[in-house]
Amino acid sequence: MVEQDRMKAFINSLDKGNIAYLDELEKEAIHNDVPIIRKDTQALLKFLMSYSKPLNILEVGCAVGFSALLMAEYSSKDTRITTIEKYEKRIPVAKENFSKYDTDHKITLLEGDAMDILKTLSPGYDFIFMDAAKGQYINFLPECLRILKTGGILVSDNVLQDGDVIESRFAVTRRDRTIHARMREYLYELKHNDSLNTVILTVGDGMTLSVKL
Repeated sequence: MVEQDRMKAFINSLDKGNIAYLDELEKEAIHNDVPIIRKDTQALLKFLMSYSKPLNILEVGCAVGFSALLMAEYSSKDTRITTIEKYEKRIPVAKENFSKYDTDHKITLLEGDAMDILKTLSPGYDFIFMDAAKGQYINFLPECLRILKTGGILVSDNVLQDGDVIESRFAVTRRDRTIHARMREYLYELKHNDSLNTVILTVGDGMTLSVKL
């Protein structure tokens, strides 16, 4: 684990960083203990924006808007991003950040429970970034697959739970056992669903990339 941490630190040290306002938002989020995507996760998302060139993105889990702004910054000028957030304390911060920095008006914020909102969305997304409550991923998946285009990409963050996912359920704290079980179920479904081709990566705290067949 120490060697892996050193390797990640080395790889991240090579990163040239983001546009200035994103680096500042990242510092603020870390200072305020707001969970945002890690450096290597950021690098992968920027690569995917460049490689897959998505035009219609859905983000499940907005927080203060950092990852939505990152995708907006590094995607096509024609890209549109819909992001969902229900935590009332973070919504005003996200709105303020979008007002300041989403100068091309790419981002639409939907407020409320993701499950309720997902059911109202129409098919046609070519990129979905899942970064909400980890225990809900398995519940969100059917709706995400319904609205994801064939050939579209589903990216899920924090799937390794700081390594807990590989442990026996009795090795994790009692309060985390439901999340642990649901994440293992989610990973199994991603790898065995006939409509998906999925790879599990150790980037950040674990990410999956799934292509809808």
